[in-house]
Amino acid sequence: MCMRYGSLGRFVCLAAAGLAASGAALAQSPAARLPLATAATEPLLVAADLREGTDLSGEWRYSIDPYRSGIAGFHGETPDRGQQRWLDVDVRKAMAEDNRTLFEFDLAHSPAAQLPGSWLAATPELRHYQGLVWYQRSFTVAPGRKGRTFLRFGAANYATVVYLNGQPLGRHEGGFTPFAFEATTALRDGENQITIGVDSAATAATVPPPVTDWENYGGITREVRLVQTPETYVDDAWVRLTRDGKLAVEARLRGPAAANAPVRLAIGELKLELAGKTDAMGTWRATMTAPRALVRWSPEQPRLYDVTLSAGDDRWRDRIGFRTIERRGPDLLLNGKPLFLRGISMHEEEIGANPARIITPANARALLGEIKTGLNGNYVRLSHYPHSEVMTRAADELGLLVWSEVPVYWMVAWDNPATLATARNMLAENILRDRNRASVVIWSVANETPVSEARNAFLRTLVSDTRRLDDTRLVSAALLVERDRAAAVPTMTMVDPLAADLDVLSINTYNGWYTQDRLTDLPGSVWRVPADKPLVFSEFGADAKAGFHSPDRQQKFSEEFQAEFYRKTLEMADRVPTLRGMSPWILKDFRSPRRQNPDFQQGWNRKGLISETGVRKQAFAVLADYYARKAAVGAR
Repeated sequence: MCMRYGSLGRFVCLAAAGLAASGAALAQSPAARLPLATAATEPLLVAADLREGTDLSGEWRYSIDPYRSGIAGFHGETPDRGQQRWLDVDVRKAMAEDNRTLFEFDLAHSPAAQLPGSWLAATPELRHYQGLVWYQRSFTVAPGRKGRTFLRFGAANYATVVYLNGQPLGRHEGGFTPFAFEATTALRDGENQITIGVDSAATAATVPPPVTDWENYGGITREVRLVQTPETYVDDAWVRLTRDGKLAVEARLRGPAAANAPVRLAIGELKLELAGKTDAMGTWRATMTAPRALVRWSPEQPRLYDVTLSAGDDRWRDRIGFRTIERRGPDLLLNGKPLFLRGISMHEEEIGANPARIITPANARALLGEIKTGLNGNYVRLSHYPHSEVMTRAADELGLLVWSEVPVYWMVAWDNPATLATARNMLAENILRDRNRASVVIWSVANETPVSEARNAFLRTLVSDTRRLDDTRLVSAALLVERDRAAAVPTMTMVDPLAADLDVLSINTYNGWYTQDRLTDLPGSVWRVPADKPLVFSEFGADAKAGFHSPDRQQKFSEEFQAEFYRKTLEMADRVPTLRGMSPWILKDFRSPRRQNPDFQQGWNRKGLISETGVRKQAFAVLADYYARKAAVGAR
């Protein structure tokens, strides 16, 4: 269930797949992070990846729990001691010393896996496993530590419960956003044991739902770190350039000395310092005229600045670019200049034959480099969920504009208040993590969702949350259109009422692949869309298996058919007057269990312009040449 409390309608949700069944698993529930004015009940730790800490990546022991016996007994009761994986006990010793003792697990001697990384790629036996897995490892803490220590997760898919030295730290729902729990009092000098249960199973109430068109990579897929801070620390800071040319900062301190505390913002390269004092809630807001020396971030010049915020013993830092993004009629304006988004969509999978959703800086640059230098792009749609902060930081550095979205995908439970609360929490966690990323210019609230009154209300809530959390970026969603079956040429009309709530109209189109249209029909397509807003083709594409050829360009799954599909679709795109960008589907072939043609797919969606191992297909050059021409003539 979900409960609302506080004047701004903050939610606490007690619903999740699998782990929600246990009272122990609900030791701490996720709460939607709303604006800075809301009193937070758990840490945000914005930019925690740049803080001092201990990386817990490496070897962990794991144990599958397909019947969730570590969560509940046969009749739903608290599991007996022999199933409680999180116990701080030497199982072998306990059983050897007392023959009345029975344990049906022993994580200290279970198989090992490398984290971060999904269990699906760890061993062939787990390739299609969906359910609960327990992880455990030990680490050492030196005596004499000061301040506070947090256990911070980049992401774990989907529902997570965490124990430290046998004590519950908390739980979290959602597979793609960061979360943290304070571990200060649960830590002990010397050796510590951490146990994590991660349940990847989706239900009708989860976000996303069980049926998707991508691989559901269960497990701890992003970095786990112990993060150290002073007793009072900067929990959240947002530094940005406003559309009227001012630098604005909002920050919140947490800790016993958060109220009425002196704070100082500094950007050394700009010789900028701004001092102030927090209010009674530990919040500070300030604005100042941007220095003339400030270089605005853009794909052509992705300038980043080292920004620090000092408060007491804490020194928060981030690497931030400053730019503006806005809509004016059907135009997109970056730093006041017209913009055409030359991009492509991308799933969070590294290049390789056995991806495990391990996004290192090198893996991120390998993927984004194919877009920036290979395709002559300036934009990437990170689909269909928040990607790693490693990816958005790499986009900042390389100069790629980003569409970031939450996995409100196809048919979620629109009438379920718990599902809405989960989606709101994911959206807030995503926005608050990446508000300082210059590359992120569009927040998307959904993908291909059929229209209904319940759906409209659900998505309008997300749109409202987005604008309240961040009024400096644009809001979109990939919408469906209606096709006129009686028309002589492909004729599509946008009738989705959500269009009125969005800044950018976005459409996924697969005419010529999932329809009976001949490719020669595509250039004459008619698009009936509002004329006063920019349109983005958020998806279009056709499958091709790298190395499969059809010289006459007629057979689907051939490289030649895919290349011709791109030629004709791009010809169509040039005739749409309000089109201001595109992100075809997709950069790289990606795993999708629903795709099972034995000749061409075998569990892979083959719409990538490169194969899973990085081999470029013929259509790659078609799109690269098109974007080179677009770049040469400017925004139009």
